[in-house]
Amino acid sequence: MSQKPVVLIAEELSPATVDALGPDFEIRHCNGADRAELLPAIADVDAILIRSATKVDAEAIAAARKLRVVARAGVGLDNVDVAAATKAGVMVVNAPTSNIVTAAELACGLLIATARNIAPANAALKNGEWKRNKYTGVELSEKTLGVVGLGRIGVLVAQRMSAFGMNVVAYDPYVQPARAAQMGVKLLTLDELLEQSDFITVHLPKTPETLGLIGDEALHKVKPSVRIVNAARGGIVDEEALASALKEGRVAGAGLDVFSKEPCTDSPLFQFDNVVATPHLGASTDEAQEKAGIAVAKSVRLALAGELVPDAVNVQGGVIAEDVKPALPLAEKLGRIFTALAGEVAARLDVEVYGEVTQHDVKILELSALKGVFEDVVAETVSYVNAPLFAQERGVEVRLTTSSESPNHRNVVTVRGTLADGTAVAVSGTLAGPKHLQKIVAVDDNDVDLALADHMAFLRYTDRPGVVGTIGRILGEVGVNIAGMQVARSTAGGDALVALTVDSTIPAGVLTDIAGEIGATSARAVNLTD
Repeated sequence: MSQKPVVLIAEELSPATVDALGPDFEIRHCNGADRAELLPAIADVDAILIRSATKVDAEAIAAARKLRVVARAGVGLDNVDVAAATKAGVMVVNAPTSNIVTAAELACGLLIATARNIAPANAALKNGEWKRNKYTGVELSEKTLGVVGLGRIGVLVAQRMSAFGMNVVAYDPYVQPARAAQMGVKLLTLDELLEQSDFITVHLPKTPETLGLIGDEALHKVKPSVRIVNAARGGIVDEEALASALKEGRVAGAGLDVFSKEPCTDSPLFQFDNVVATPHLGASTDEAQEKAGIAVAKSVRLALAGELVPDAVNVQGGVIAEDVKPALPLAEKLGRIFTALAGEVAARLDVEVYGEVTQHDVKILELSALKGVFEDVVAETVSYVNAPLFAQERGVEVRLTTSSESPNHRNVVTVRGTLADGTAVAVSGTLAGPKHLQKIVAVDDNDVDLALADHMAFLRYTDRPGVVGTIGRILGEVGVNIAGMQVARSTAGGDALVALTVDSTIPAGVLTDIAGEIGATSARAVNLTD
C-alpha cells in the first residue's frame, strides 16, 4: 500500500496540474461525472480535484472517509456542498483569480457579437446567403454600458469597454462611490442602471438574493434597444422572462454563456437570431485551465501539509495581509504551548492581539491559535477548517480581542484560557527584528524574554537558591543541553517560573525527577516538532 497521500483527479485538467502536485502524492483518475464510478473512487482519497461536472455533495463527502480537501479548478462552487464539507472538516479550495481575464474577455466578445450580429451573419453567409442589410448593427462608442456587479471580472470588463468609448455605469451595493469613481465608473441604483443602459453585463455570484435579479420586472424597465450579456452564473438572468422580452421587442438582443440548468442544448432562447449563446466557455482557454490547475495543485499541497491555504473558501479569516502572515506560525505555537501548560482543554479561550498589526483583519490569528491548541489534544489531523469544530464539540467558548495599543512590544499575541476549575493560564509571544524571531514574552503574570524553540520546558516552584543548578545538573547527566533559560519571580522567596529551551526532547521521567528535586508545583514539556 502506498504511504503517499492520494489525490483523485476526477476531470480532465491541464498536465501542468500534475506537475505542480509533484512526486509526493499518489495520483488516481476517475470520471467524476459518473456517480457510480465516483463514489467508490473517492472512498479512500485525501484530496479530490474537480471542475464543474463532478458533484461533491453530502453523499460524496460521507463516502470519502479520509477526504481532507476538495479542490475546484475554477471559480464557481455550485457543484460542491460547502456546508457539508465544513461540517466534515474538509477544506474546499478554488482558484478565484485563474479565469478572471478569460471570463472578462468572453463577456466583451459576447457584447460585441450582440452589437454587430456576428453569429447570425456568420451562419447565414456559411449557408450561402449574403445579407448585409439584415444584419446592420450598432456602435459601442458613446453608448452606456451597465455593469451589474463591480467585482474583479466586472472591473476588467469596465476597463476594456471604456477603451471602446463606452460610458460605464455600475450597480454594486458593496462598492464605495469613491472607489468606482477612481475607475471612471459611476455607481447607480439597479433601477437607474436598467433605465439608462444601452448594454447590460452581469457579473454577480449566484446567491438566493441574486437569483432571478434580472427578471420580468427588471426587463420591463429597460430600453427596447438594450442588449444583455450574462457570462456569470445561470439563473441570475431569468431565461423565461428574457425570452418573453425578446419576443415582445422589449430587449434587442442577448449574449449568454451560462444557463439555469446545464448542460443546456434546448432553450426557447435559441430560436432568436439576436441571441448569441455559448456552452459555458467563460473559463475555457488554455491559459485559464493551466492557471486553475496549478493554483489548486499548490493549495492541495499546502492543505495536506496542514498549512494555511489562502484560497480556502470555508476557512474564517478572509484575505490575509502580508503584515499578518508572519504571526500565523507564532500564534499556532502559542496555542500548543498553552495546551501543554494547561494540561487540559480550556472552558473559555481568548486570543488577544495587540499592536500595529491590528490595523489589518487578524481573525486568522484566532484560527491559527485554535489549530495549535488542539494539535496535541485530538487524534485527527487538525486543520484551519476543523479546528473551530473541535472547539464547538468540546464546548469551548472562543473570543478574539484586539487593540492597537501595545505598551512593551510592537505587536503581541496572547493565548489566554480559563480552565474548568477557574484557573487561568496565559502565554504571550511576539516577533522580533527583521527576521521575525519568535519569542515568548510572558507566561501568566511572569515576564520572560526567550526565543521559541522546538523543545521547551516550564516549571513552577518556590524561589530559593540552587534550583537553576539542580536543573542544569540533572539535564546534563542525561545529555540534554540547555540552549536558553529565563527565571521570573514576583518577589524573592515567592512563586517563580523557569522557562528553558533545550536541544532535544526531555524524557518524561527526567522532567518528573527535576520537579521532585526542586519541589515544583507544575512541570510541563513542549515539543513543537511532534
